[in-house]
Amino acid sequence: MTAEQFVAKWSQIQQKETAVAQSHFNDICRLIDHPTPLEYDPDGQTFSFETQTVKPGGQKGFADVYFKGKFIWEYKGPHKDLAKAYQQLQLYREDLQNPPLLITSDIHTIVIHTNFNNYPTVRHTVTLDDIAQGDGVATLSRVFHQPEQFKPDRTQEQITRASADTFLKVANAMKQHRQLTGETYTPEQLAHFLVRLLFCLFAEDMKLLPENVFTQIVKVRGGNYADLQDVLRQLFNSMRSGGTFGWWRIRYFDGTLFDDDFVPHIPHDLGRALLQAAQQDWSQVDPSIFGTLFERIIDESKRAQLGAHYTSESDIMLIVEPVLMEPLRRQWDDVRRQADRLLRQPSNQQTTDAYQLLADFAAEIAAMRVLDPACGSGNFLYVALRQLLDLQKQVIAFAARRELPEIALTVSPEQLYGIEINPYAHELAQVTVWIGYLQWRHENGFGEMDDPILRPLHNIERRDAILDYDADGRPIEPEWPSAEVIIGNPPFLGGNKIRQELGDETVDQLFQAHDGRVPKTADLVVYWFARSWTQITKNRAERVGLIATQAIRSAVNRSVLDKISESNGLFLAWSDKPWVLDGAAVRVSIIGFDGGSQKEKRLDGDKVERINADLTSSADLTKAARLIENIDLTFQGSMIGGSFQISESTAKDWLELTNPSGKDNSDVVRPYVTGIDVLRRTQREWIVDFGAQMPEEEASQYEMPFQYLQEHVYPVRAKNRRASRRERWWIHADPQPSMRVSVATLSRYIATVRVAKHRLFVWLPSATLCSNKLIVIARSDDYFFGVLHSNVHEVWSLVSSSRHGVGNDPAYTPTSTFETYPFPWPPGQEPAEADDERVAEIAHWARELVAWRDAWLNPPPPQPGAINVAYDKMLKQRTLTNLYNGLVYYRETVKAGKLFMQDEFDKVTRRSVSRSAIQELDDIHTALDHAVLDAYGWPHDLSDEAILEQLLALNLERAANQ
Repeated sequence: MTAEQFVAKWSQIQQKETAVAQSHFNDICRLIDHPTPLEYDPDGQTFSFETQTVKPGGQKGFADVYFKGKFIWEYKGPHKDLAKAYQQLQLYREDLQNPPLLITSDIHTIVIHTNFNNYPTVRHTVTLDDIAQGDGVATLSRVFHQPEQFKPDRTQEQITRASADTFLKVANAMKQHRQLTGETYTPEQLAHFLVRLLFCLFAEDMKLLPENVFTQIVKVRGGNYADLQDVLRQLFNSMRSGGTFGWWRIRYFDGTLFDDDFVPHIPHDLGRALLQAAQQDWSQVDPSIFGTLFERIIDESKRAQLGAHYTSESDIMLIVEPVLMEPLRRQWDDVRRQADRLLRQPSNQQTTDAYQLLADFAAEIAAMRVLDPACGSGNFLYVALRQLLDLQKQVIAFAARRELPEIALTVSPEQLYGIEINPYAHELAQVTVWIGYLQWRHENGFGEMDDPILRPLHNIERRDAILDYDADGRPIEPEWPSAEVIIGNPPFLGGNKIRQELGDETVDQLFQAHDGRVPKTADLVVYWFARSWTQITKNRAERVGLIATQAIRSAVNRSVLDKISESNGLFLAWSDKPWVLDGAAVRVSIIGFDGGSQKEKRLDGDKVERINADLTSSADLTKAARLIENIDLTFQGSMIGGSFQISESTAKDWLELTNPSGKDNSDVVRPYVTGIDVLRRTQREWIVDFGAQMPEEEASQYEMPFQYLQEHVYPVRAKNRRASRRERWWIHADPQPSMRVSVATLSRYIATVRVAKHRLFVWLPSATLCSNKLIVIARSDDYFFGVLHSNVHEVWSLVSSSRHGVGNDPAYTPTSTFETYPFPWPPGQEPAEADDERVAEIAHWARELVAWRDAWLNPPPPQPGAINVAYDKMLKQRTLTNLYNGLVYYRETVKAGKLFMQDEFDKVTRRSVSRSAIQELDDIHTALDHAVLDAYGWPHDLSDEAILEQLLALNLERAANQ
């Protein structure tokens, strides 16, 4: 059939839909040269007319045309309302696997609606004129052959960001106007007004407000916005309780959003910005990011974060799915199977029982209360609501397919509870939830709802979630509302920063309110975990899922997790995930817990028997005790607290000088090593070091070093808040006197970088001073060095370490890592190297390792003394970091039976080492590992988990005998 023939035939047709729909569709197939449904699929499995389906509300229906994976097509008679046809398609789409296109037609016009997940809905209209003279035939051909070409250019996220950009201009115009006029209003009034504007833009595009009323009242001002203040006030008044606005009928909105009619003066720039914002399609904004983006716009203190990452829906689902939805889905599986068994028996009573079973479960979903005690702008609550709505819709559709009585949609925002202290976020949380709810209803065929459209969300409270006061003004823990599930992303704030951010008075009150439950040096996020655990123990909550800084696994932060773990309450953990917080890369832990009822545990996505308080599943190293035998062997290096460093050339000059006092500058000028010096090649530094106790009078006798500190250190230290650093300005801020005493009698000592990707140990001469970025081990024997550098010690150190920085590198700490580690023999009680072959073997391979590394790090130049650019360039790449990057890659590929990729190897090593050299290094490390295992009396093939179990048992045995 040609385009001319098609148009000539169908332009004259005015009959009812039922008389012409199938004939019209068959002609479209012929027009684009595609088989008709009967020709293409005689059985009607994938392409057919009158495909039976069920609407979410429970009613049975029939899709006029269904083509699996491509479209659903709904007909209406000529000149009928295609909006109603589209609404029918929205009801059918879930039951027909959500094809990418939803199409309506009244014979003369065809409207194609896109239905791609996470993309906005876009309309494409094809008229008879388009078929006759335009691209109508090509467009219809794509519907059948290439429906994916209709995918919109912009995602919902991109549209939301674009809408946010236009609204930023509105907020900026208000800010500038207030500065010029001095108009005063509270942050709460500003937030309330701006949120009302946002909702009006959304309501207009969702057809909740009539005929583009909001856009029109801005547009008809013709650039003169002087009276817009009064007009907006009238509109808000009409939306409060319903009524008329001009000749428009306004629905009843309620919900406290329009509880007053405050409107500030509207400057010219604000009117123009509002008009530009109104031209966006606000019905397509993504509520899962909406609140965060607009909170940053409305709250001036967060403007710098406009480009920052938000917590996306996929991130939020890492908590919502396992904590809220998995138990409900398990229950739904049981309910569905029970209902099926009942319905297979032809009995009125069995049918009644099946219906009641389904209705009861639907009611249970609607009774599920969800609390976010740090709800921000409502993202977690919105995602939780959407999941509950989706599940109840499944129950409704299940009942309808089996021709049971209708089950109503009863899940609503009123199930959601929140606590938020920020006025801007609090306002947005309420509107985010309602926008998400109204969108969901519209998208899923439940668009019609009775007035009032909004209902008050008093459940979302504006107050402090972790600090309250009793009748006498004493600080106490606040009460939280009861809820079956607690979820959220509470604020992270390191223990040493809490006082700086919150102020001394608030922090002191916080400590008093939580005394005995939260350590004073804990991260702020721990307070939410402690309060959530209290809710569990008081039967005011059943399950909790929260995000925390990954440091919650270690030290004082872990105190709450210790209590939860004792009750076997940890059932979910992502121990260490990359995250973006306020635009900065961080590492977080995601933790789910209950009172101990859930038996299935998942750690980092894998099933495990148990989750320990440090979010591991192997040997529970949180039970490891500090061993007296290991005390006073490890120290943090000197924290200098000022510009004490000098160049090597300056140091050499001073060492040649003679002081009038006769004192030698070598007493106070010494080599200085930082963590970077160990891991990379840097310029050698020296430092002025007057020890831990030298009086100022004595220090001044070293003239040049003392004068240097007077010029470079004193001006800064004189202003230090701490009296000891201010008054003893020539002494390092924390000079570590015990460390100095311990290494003073040694010719060398062992050092390791406190926070590093690889756990490496090096020798340093005792005359060298370490920075506080290094951990000093006061031993000088090769045996001890060898044990520390073995895999046995490394696996212990990795599990017992906390993680720090963007690289999420393990931190080696004297207390939790070294002092808990059980050496083959207690330090100081090991046999002499000459007397024990096991000690001698470890010492031998330790020396081999150091010699091999030193030779690799410092190869002889081709021509000693000559300038060689290529040699110098090569030398810069020979670092321990690059070397051990290569060793890790070699072990993860060759030794693991995987493919070795030379390009990837060159990338991680910066072409600094060959594969054969790495193999030599691996052989030495393997020999050292075997020697250490022999010293313990353990087999060579122990897994890392088995090693940890053996070490923990040895630790506990030694601790019991202390």
